[in-house]
Amino acid sequence: MTRRLILASTSPYRRELLSRLRVPFEAVAPGVDEAALPDESPLAMAQRLAARKAQAVAARYPEAVVIGSDQVAELQGKALGKPGTHGRAVQQLRAMRGRDVRFHTAVAVLCIDAPFDQQMVNTVRVRFRNLSDDEIERYLRLEQPYDCAGSAKCETLGIALVEAIESDDPTALVGLPLIRTSAMLRAAGVDPLASA
Repeated sequence: MTRRLILASTSPYRRELLSRLRVPFEAVAPGVDEAALPDESPLAMAQRLAARKAQAVAARYPEAVVIGSDQVAELQGKALGKPGTHGRAVQQLRAMRGRDVRFHTAVAVLCIDAPFDQQMVNTVRVRFRNLSDDEIERYLRLEQPYDCAGSAKCETLGIALVEAIESDDPTALVGLPLIRTSAMLRAAGVDPLASA
């Protein structure tokens, strides 16, 4: 029996990435508070939120295989969230210029009825160029990446902000590491190649 697959996310970036596996799925809003906990590291925050999103949706659909994911950018030990506004995006990019930023993308795959529960985190190191204020303003005007962790939309023009990327999964930086996600889905009984 092939189980129903649900992505616990409203992110258009994650929906686009998961659709690459060509497995039918639904996207359901998890409705989870994404605020950081006191003294929580960026990596721990990403892991907690990915698990919490999967749990929130799996509680409503216990028969389904549910994917929860979250990404938190880290600069010098501090979390960089989604900026939300132009001013905050400018602040983030100014702080990131010439520095290494780590993007922690956590994934939780959960099926209550199976039972199945696997979690992982993929960390991508990105070195940003020493950006000028004019470059930052032009990038923000063109991309408006206010819904992206750390204001970095590297799948499009944001790649021009970058000096180097270190990763073992090219999709992790966009928001869903498909190499490990597809491995967890196979373990949960959802095989993209079996349904192709």
